[in-house]
Amino acid sequence: MTIAAQVWKTATRLADGREIIYFDEAPGSGRAEVADTREPVLAGDVRAGELRWDPLLGEWVAFAEHRQARIFLPSAGDCPLCPSRPGHSTEIPAAGYDVAVFENRFPALPTGSGRCEVVCFTSDHHASFATLSPRRAATVLAAWADRTAVLGGADGIEHVYCFENRGEEVGVTLHHPHGQVYALPFVPPRTRRYLASAQAHRSRTGHNLFDWLLEAAVADGRRIVARNDHWVAFVPEAAHWPFEVLVFPVRRVPDLAALDDATMSAFPEVYLDVLGRLDRLFGMPMPYMAAWQQAPSGDPAAHAELAVHLQVMSVRRAPGKLKFMASTESGAGVWSNDVLPEAAARALREAG
Repeated sequence: MTIAAQVWKTATRLADGREIIYFDEAPGSGRAEVADTREPVLAGDVRAGELRWDPLLGEWVAFAEHRQARIFLPSAGDCPLCPSRPGHSTEIPAAGYDVAVFENRFPALPTGSGRCEVVCFTSDHHASFATLSPRRAATVLAAWADRTAVLGGADGIEHVYCFENRGEEVGVTLHHPHGQVYALPFVPPRTRRYLASAQAHRSRTGHNLFDWLLEAAVADGRRIVARNDHWVAFVPEAAHWPFEVLVFPVRRVPDLAALDDATMSAFPEVYLDVLGRLDRLFGMPMPYMAAWQQAPSGDPAAHAELAVHLQVMSVRRAPGKLKFMASTESGAGVWSNDVLPEAAARALREAG
């Protein structure tokens, strides 16, 4: 079935029953017809875990002891996200793929409490999102939009969180280019804070907070990194991270599923530009965390106020120097930043 312009979706099951979904750039690939020939390895309580409520902070904490056994920085020849080949069966049974999404074998969420998925951007182990073609970047975005719509409509799911971690410096355990999707049974703390701030701004001014943020960045101009007719990338005025970039659609929509075809097609031009600038900034791959911030599922009030946008947080502040969440950030929630937002944006513009 087509889910966006020139993207075809087919689904099947892995040997242990987990779902795998292929997002192809041409019809009739036949990938979903390739069987997973491995012996099922999931058994008993391997996916067990629990959610515990922190009454001091008013937030949920997930415990997943089984994740200690997940594969850690394997060689390229042992990568579980590469296509299967004779003598090496992986999580992807097909001999090749465009974009593949499957249920995580080692989910962070407990069984029956949400769902964790892995999104493989390409079969090329040595690529990165920054080196994807615009066509492939659009396919990844279409996959994320699809998972937002499907998982967001599932029973018990309150929020869909799509993200990517890149680089060992931010805790990556698999180098193959991939992201993840968490379908959460609760609304995460940051999203709740966004909504509270947006509602307070609406009450105070009568206007939308996210519209105001985007308009202020464009009017100021100094913090703009890249833009086209549909997207604007800018450094937030109160950036927490040394090189933090927000990528906003010009037309406000609540989530990825609400993006129209023109906006989705225009995304790669700006985002690949931003990632290229980050990599060129210090002449080395930039470690970063990229998070899609979007409205909770099935909440009309949140959908009316929140704006989907991508938050890119890079932890390198200079060659050989990283930004860590130290005691003030981790213990008190008080952030300090060594790089002024205007200087960060200027450096990224000059890196073009």
